[in-house]
Amino acid sequence: MEDQIKKIQLNDIHIALGGKMVPFAGYNMPVRYSSDNEEHHCVRNGVGVFDVSHMGEFMVEGPEALNLIQKVTSNDASTLVNGQAQYSCFPNEHGGIVDDLIVYKFEDEKYMLVVNASNIEKDWNWVNQHNTMGAELTNISDEVSLFAVQGPKAAQAMQALTPVNLSDIKFYHFTVGEFAGIQNVIISGTGYTGAGGFEIYVKNEDAEQVWKAIFEAGKDFDIKPIGLGARDTLRLEMGYCLYGNDINDTTSPIEAGLGWITKFTKEFTNSQALKAQKEAGVTRKLVGFVMQERGIPRGHYPIVDSNGELIGEVTSGTQSPSMGVGIGLGYVKTEFSKPGTEIYIQIRNKNLKAQVEKLPLYKG
Repeated sequence: MEDQIKKIQLNDIHIALGGKMVPFAGYNMPVRYSSDNEEHHCVRNGVGVFDVSHMGEFMVEGPEALNLIQKVTSNDASTLVNGQAQYSCFPNEHGGIVDDLIVYKFEDEKYMLVVNASNIEKDWNWVNQHNTMGAELTNISDEVSLFAVQGPKAAQAMQALTPVNLSDIKFYHFTVGEFAGIQNVIISGTGYTGAGGFEIYVKNEDAEQVWKAIFEAGKDFDIKPIGLGARDTLRLEMGYCLYGNDINDTTSPIEAGLGWITKFTKEFTNSQALKAQKEAGVTRKLVGFVMQERGIPRGHYPIVDSNGELIGEVTSGTQSPSMGVGIGLGYVKTEFSKPGTEIYIQIRNKNLKAQVEKLPLYKG
């Protein structure tokens, strides 16, 4: 089994840095270096770096590139300008989600899709299966390393490494330029932490040079390597969905609160059924909640009403390092989905009070 786990380019560097390595999405990945709490606060308040090179990247090129993207994704990619990125999802034919992804537009006939590591093969097959128009597809996942330099001090810490003015890169926009002495690096104003910062896409052969330069440039800002543990608590405070937990093949984007990335201005996979669902209304919704009593919610814990009747299930939960209380996401019957609604999380046979909150949960 060991030899089936893939290694990211900088695997040995993470081990040397004291990273606790765990199998994640088929890759050997650092879950933490010091403590989840310390790493979480480092990103929220300063700057930290995640190696997320396990993510998948597909190039979609040629005259039919946009047509294919419009067919397989829920958001409207025709609105993108060069240098813009867009959060989207691949709907399946049964009302669920194949994966969530980010679409990057370089130019009219050149796009990149960034997908979740656990779904690379599934997504690649899915996109190819729908490529009846002959767009040019290339899976570059194994050639690309990806570093998420996240936190409010990211731009200041990284500016010495590039002639590009980092403060000019707007959220969900990107540029291709020189970074750490390497040409043609994708510098993207994206990230899944809600703390600001950038995602840096480089070729594997340049990964070590760029990683070392990032830490050299960031040392005056107390930059630290950050593991998957803190990545999870950071995204959960923002209410960002994690595929496999909060969304999957059976959850509709409408139920998951992703109506904003589901545009019925065009035809796409299962768009008629999803449009009908949006118009008719859904019976359950994904909500964020904050514990009102001491307790840490976890995935699959039952959610009940004040009478102890089952109304839903937790999909993700943790103790929020920034807020000091238990927080989570979960599906509840629609009538319990309004912010301010009192719900109860069943933790070790006790029904502990929680309140539905508008996202993001962390308002800092």
